[in-house]
Amino acid sequence: MFFEKTVLPNGTTIISEQMGSVRSIALGIWFSVGSRDEEPAEAGMSHFLEHMMFKGTSVRSARDISEEFDRLGAEINAFTSKEYTCYYARFVDEHLDRAFSILSDMVTDAALDNAACESEREVVIEEIARMEDTPDDQIHEIFSRVLWPTHPIGLPVLGDKESVATFDHGRSTAFRAKHYLSGNCVVAAAGNVSHDELVALTKKYLTGIPHGERIGRPAVKESGSSNLAVLEKETEQAHICYGLATMDANHPDRFALSLFDAVLGGGMSSRLFQEIREKRGLAYAVYSFSALYQDTGEFAVYVGTRPSNAEEVVGLIASEVERIASDGVLPEELDRVQQALKGHLVLGMESTRMRMTRLGKNEVVGGEILSTNEIMARVDAVTMDDIRRVSEEVLSKQKVLAVIGPFSADQFAGAV
Repeated sequence: MFFEKTVLPNGTTIISEQMGSVRSIALGIWFSVGSRDEEPAEAGMSHFLEHMMFKGTSVRSARDISEEFDRLGAEINAFTSKEYTCYYARFVDEHLDRAFSILSDMVTDAALDNAACESEREVVIEEIARMEDTPDDQIHEIFSRVLWPTHPIGLPVLGDKESVATFDHGRSTAFRAKHYLSGNCVVAAAGNVSHDELVALTKKYLTGIPHGERIGRPAVKESGSSNLAVLEKETEQAHICYGLATMDANHPDRFALSLFDAVLGGGMSSRLFQEIREKRGLAYAVYSFSALYQDTGEFAVYVGTRPSNAEEVVGLIASEVERIASDGVLPEELDRVQQALKGHLVLGMESTRMRMTRLGKNEVVGGEILSTNEIMARVDAVTMDDIRRVSEEVLSKQKVLAVIGPFSADQFAGAV
């Protein structure tokens, strides 16, 4: 096995990959909590708490944290998703003990005082405002919500201004106590790191996490999606997301879906890029993407185009999607995207942060952890029949369209 894994008696999991040819270590402390785990009044709390972990502890101010990591020559950051939160640093291997102690202090002893909460509320509200003023970001939130109107996976990671405005010390502390438990915690590292040392440091520095078992996340059955959302807004470009709900992150057909995605809109040689941008000049940005979660997933196409071209572009997306579903892909297309996917995988795996992220993400959500060679073998095993079967199954579902631009909903009523 290319990684080592230890589960402590309190439920905290330590997972690492040794890379003896480098002098750096990427270290992440992960928690199994994201926007899908929030109650309506808590919308955005996972992301808010991520911000607050940098605002100081009982022994370190926010400036102390920044200066200590700078002194180590380290990179430090964090991110929140719909299903997990991660705090990570990348540093020279000789600084493992110090870096671990600072990260641990942040996640176990953040003060969460009211003055810091008040100031950070304004920062996050500005972040939400920035997203709302960036339609190529906002369109993805609108698409997710129309795709999953009752499923918690459709909730925005940032939350909304109304809920964030209520966050204070008491609510932040209560949310941390509920979700930042030993069983919900994964310590992941990749680089020139000893697994035994990582286990010892976890025992030394993460004793402050309250004990508790991993919180189960039962599958949620979607009650049905609507199929159209149009945000009328004066913009220079129309921003379009066209797609549907699809398989979960552990589905055996996920590799076939990735290759189908690459053929349709995964790069400059993809069908949509060639048809919409290169041949017709209707867009600068056009791509397809998939996002897979524990119990559901989405597959979609994004395009930004002038409002006068929007209806034509939606029609081109729909026709290309239907054509690939009915006719499948060409042998040369499959070979090209298989080689591309493997190449991108290998290049990415030269990064300690990418390797740490692969370990931590899959462990915290219960995903399958495969080696680079195992992934490449799965990619190579996908056949044209697999692509045809998966595309037919995926694309037979109800299509969903989200649009931002100077339109009324009536203009796209027959598009999906």
